[in-house]
Amino acid sequence: MSGIFFGLIAFALFLAASSLRIAQEYERGVVFRLGRLVGSRGPGLYFLIPLLERAVTLDLRTGTYELPPHEVITRDNVTLKVAAVLYFRIKHPAHAITMVKDYKTATIQIAQTTLRNVIGQSSLDEVLSHRAEINARLQGIIDHQTDPWGVQVSVVEIKDVELPLSMQRAMAREGEAVREKRAKVVHAEGEFQASKQLAAAAKVIAEEPMAMQLRYLATLHDIAAEKNSTIIFPLPVEMMGHFLRGANKPE
Repeated sequence: MSGIFFGLIAFALFLAASSLRIAQEYERGVVFRLGRLVGSRGPGLYFLIPLLERAVTLDLRTGTYELPPHEVITRDNVTLKVAAVLYFRIKHPAHAITMVKDYKTATIQIAQTTLRNVIGQSSLDEVLSHRAEINARLQGIIDHQTDPWGVQVSVVEIKDVELPLSMQRAMAREGEAVREKRAKVVHAEGEFQASKQLAAAAKVIAEEPMAMQLRYLATLHDIAAEKNSTIIFPLPVEMMGHFLRGANKPE
């Protein structure tokens, strides 16, 4: 009799220990009683009715999942390889268990399909220059579709866009042409400004003849800065005229 008694005690202790559950702060236990949903429990210590209840533990932390690169055709018929990253978490643990068989796989599949559709509705320029708007559209669409499953999609980011080699070369040529055009415009503007300054200087010289002589002397000073230069200093025209007038005077 004592053996049976100790056996019953051991069995009772085993059932009590098996019914004890501990959920971390970021975990919840979804409890089923005879196949029917009871609710979620945790965090902390909770108990299950032995042989009648079972629990499925879910992690509520935000998970990061990569969408592998796959080919997508844009609205202007350019084939791209697009890779993205997806951030989502469980908002309602009971829905994530009862409303969908595998919430992770379902969410990733929805994200891949949505990414293909959104990129297909966008042009190449929009994909390259308006990535933030596309990310916001992706997040809104995916989150709306996964909300009945109790899954909240917080962020969707296009991580990499791979262009065909022919398109890369075409864009490189286009960028070079734009830079060359910009350089020519800047050079033309500089020539225009210089011509205006030269016209103003010519006007001053025409009004003041001595300004030409001063400019002439300044040029000689600049040339004399090079020690290996030989300078021939001609007699100014004004002095030649003075001597000629003196030579022509009648005696």
